[in-house]
Amino acid sequence: MKQLFAFIRKEFYHVFRDRRTLLILFGLPIMQIVLFGFALSSEVKNIGISIQDNAKDAASQQIIAKIQSSSYFHVKEPILNYTEIESKFRTGDIKCAVIFPANFGSDLFKKVGGKIQIIADASDPNTATIVTTYLTSIINNYQQELNPTTNISYRIIPEIRQLYNEEQNGSLNFIPGVIALIFMIVSTALTSVAVVREKELGTMEILLVSPFKPILVLVAKAIPYLVLSLIDFIIILLLSVFLLHVEIKGSLLLLFAESILFIITCLSLGLLISNLTNSQQTAMLVSMMGMMLPTMLLTGFMFPIENMPWIFRVISHIIPSRYYYAIVKAVMLKGLGFSYVWKETLVLIGMTIVLLTLALKNFKIRLS
Repeated sequence: MKQLFAFIRKEFYHVFRDRRTLLILFGLPIMQIVLFGFALSSEVKNIGISIQDNAKDAASQQIIAKIQSSSYFHVKEPILNYTEIESKFRTGDIKCAVIFPANFGSDLFKKVGGKIQIIADASDPNTATIVTTYLTSIINNYQQELNPTTNISYRIIPEIRQLYNEEQNGSLNFIPGVIALIFMIVSTALTSVAVVREKELGTMEILLVSPFKPILVLVAKAIPYLVLSLIDFIIILLLSVFLLHVEIKGSLLLLFAESILFIITCLSLGLLISNLTNSQQTAMLVSMMGMMLPTMLLTGFMFPIENMPWIFRVISHIIPSRYYYAIVKAVMLKGLGFSYVWKETLVLIGMTIVLLTLALKNFKIRLS
């Protein structure tokens, strides 16, 4: 144990003396959590919109006031004609235009009803759909306020509730995936260069002729990054709660235990990559690019797995971060217990055992 602790202390020295490693360890997680929490939100806000009010009556002015008071829209200068609308769309100054006809106020109380034309930029179809839905909702609310006692032979009024995210906090969609992405990049990438670095520095010969067992070499390489990754996890949780206002609804102890398991899985994968490569550049490239893209694309936090072709759905089952993402969503956001995540936990345990076994088998005790 004395030898093991000495080797672990040596690994900590390696980390703290390398500014690039410290930047990846602590700078990258903070940057990603802030970036995904604020800049890359799935919410649609401050959409540029222009309004052509040909009616200029009380009804049109009231609807325009409601649109202006909404945080979803940024109302630009009024439009005077159709050609102006097209030019604004081409320059990207606006994403939507609302046009009130001249007789809007008078038609509103007639049988034909008042009509409003909404033109949206559908070059981004998702944004266009969301914007038109927001505007339709504002107009419908105004109509209901205008004549709340209207008796219609049949009426369907949907009552909508957003479970687990009633405040529509866009950060909740990204936090679990970002945590999995950070662990996969940081733990795997930094561990992947651990053994290769010894080969390049020429210190591997000293380790191989020492009485230190190969498994203890791998353990000593992994423990410092396990400790530092846990510190990263605490920083991420503090940023999520106090900066992004994300509530942790489930057991904090269970969340920590599952995170430790996933970190060990990532460290095992990093050690395997480190044993299979011969240079730090190759190890970093494989771990960063080979793990970052699958984690972003095949875990479900950016694109629904159900929408993917069957071959990609099959491939996603071998990505460890898919299971950790499901665990974090269940525990952190839904407040569920271990009985709901035991299957994913068993999968991560199995992956960890397999990866550690392969890493140990591929650890070469003789240098060529």
